Amino acid sequence: MAARPLREQLILATLVMLLPLATMLAWAGSVTYRKQVAQVGIEATAMATLIAAHIDESKPAGEADVSPFLQRLRLPDPGTSITILDRSRDGKVIAVKKGAPGYVEEAVTGRAEATGRPWTVVVGIPASQAWWRTEDSYQRALLLAAIATVLMLIAEAFFVRRWTSALHKFEKTADRVGAGDLRTPPREPMPLLELEHLRDAFIGMVDNLREAREAIARQVEEERQMREELQSLQQQIIRQERLAAIGVLLSGIAHELNNPLQSISGFADLLQRDPEVKPAAHADLALIKKESMRASAIIRNLSRFSRQQGTDPASVYLRDVVASVVELRQRRFHEQGITLTVDDTSIDPTRAVFTELQQVLLNFVINAEQSLLETHAADKRMFIRTLDVEDRVRLEVEDTGPGVPPQHEGKLFQPFFTTKPMGEGTGLGLSVSYGIVRSFNGTIGYRRGTAGGALFYFELPKGEGVRRIYA
Repeated sequence: MAARPLREQLILATLVMLLPLATMLAWAGSVTYRKQVAQVGIEATAMATLIAAHIDESKPAGEADVSPFLQRLRLPDPGTSITILDRSRDGKVIAVKKGAPGYVEEAVTGRAEATGRPWTVVVGIPASQAWWRTEDSYQRALLLAAIATVLMLIAEAFFVRRWTSALHKFEKTADRVGAGDLRTPPREPMPLLELEHLRDAFIGMVDNLREAREAIARQVEEERQMREELQSLQQQIIRQERLAAIGVLLSGIAHELNNPLQSISGFADLLQRDPEVKPAAHADLALIKKESMRASAIIRNLSRFSRQQGTDPASVYLRDVVASVVELRQRRFHEQGITLTVDDTSIDPTRAVFTELQQVLLNFVINAEQSLLETHAADKRMFIRTLDVEDRVRLEVEDTGPGVPPQHEGKLFQPFFTTKPMGEGTGLGLSVSYGIVRSFNGTIGYRRGTAGGALFYFELPKGEGVRRIYA
C-alpha cells in the first residue's frame, strides 16, 4: 500500500470521524421528527374528540346543519382539514372543511366518533407541523456540529503544521547525514514526546556512526602506516644485505690497496735516506710519505668499520672514536664548505664496542651535515666535543643549522620517524643509536644548541668494569 502524506491522512481520518457524526445527527433528527409526528397525531385525535363532543352537545337536526357548524370552526393551521363521515352509510362524507385553497400536503389524521349520531369526525393536520417543531432543535444541532467540525479542523491544521515542520527538519537532517555529514544534529524542541524520543535515538545513531567512521579511518591509517613500515623494513633488509656485501668487498679492496701504499711509503722513506737524492726532492718525498700514510689510515678505519666484529665490550677512548670518524668525513666537509671544530678534553675510557660507538657518532655527524646543507648559508659550522662529567664520559655534536622543530623533538628516537624527504632517510639511525647507548647503560638525548642549531649527545659510565646490558 502506497504511503500518503501526513496532512492527507489526517484529512481522511477527519472525514471518517465526521461520517459517524453526520449519521448520528441524521438519526437523532429522524427520531425527533417521528416523535413530533406522533405528537401531531395525538393533537389531531384530541381535536377530533372535541369536535365530536361539540356535535353531541349541539345535536344538529340533520346533515344540512353540520356544514355551517364546521364552517364556523377556526382551524389552527391553513392546511388542517375536518371531515365528518356517516358510519351507517359506509363512511359517506357528510361535511368537509378544508384549509387554504390549493394547499395539498401529507396530513396526520385523528378520529373520534360522536355518540348521539352515527358520525365519525376525522381531523387531518399537515405533517409539516412536525418538521417545523423539529427544525429549530435540528438546526441548533447542525450548527453545533459545524462549529465543532471547524474547531477540530483548525486544531488539526495547527498540530499538522507543527508535526510536519518537525518531520521536515528530520528529513533534512537525514538527507545531510546520508550525504556524509555526521556532525551531531541540533537538539531542537519537538511537539510530541514520541518525536523527542525519535530525535534522541537519531542523534545517538549519528554519534555512533561518526565514532564508527573515525574508528575505521584510524584503522585504515594504522594499516597504511603498517604497510609503509613493512615496505621500509623490506628496503632496510635489502640495504643491509647490500651493505654487508659492500663491506666484504671494501675489506678486500682495503687489503689490496694497503700493500701498494706500504710499498709507496717504504720506497719514499728509502729515497729520503739515499744520499744521491737531491735535497730539493726531499720535501716531495715527505709529502708522498705523509699522504700514503694518511691513505693507509683511512683504509684501516674503513676496514675496521666494515668488518663484522664481536659484541664483547672493551676499553674505548672517545678521542679515538672521534678521530676515526673525522678521518672518514673530513674530505667531504672540505668539499661542502663545512668548518669542523673538535674540542677533545675527555681523558677517561669507557667500556663499549668501538665500531658501535663509531656508528652512533657517524649518525650524529651525518644528521648535522645534512642539516647544514639544508640551510644554504655561507657559514656552516660543526662542533664535536668530548668531556668527562663526574663518573661519566660525554660526547656532543652541535651544528649551526635550523635545529629540530619543537613538535618533533619527542619523536626523534622513535623507529621510522624522520623529517627528511621520502627516499632520503629511513628513520632508523637515531633509533639504532638509542639502542646502542642504552645497551651500555648510557643516556642519549637532544637539545637546542647555543648557536640555535641541533645538539645531540650521549653519556657512558667511566671505567673498565662496565658490563653491557642486553634488552
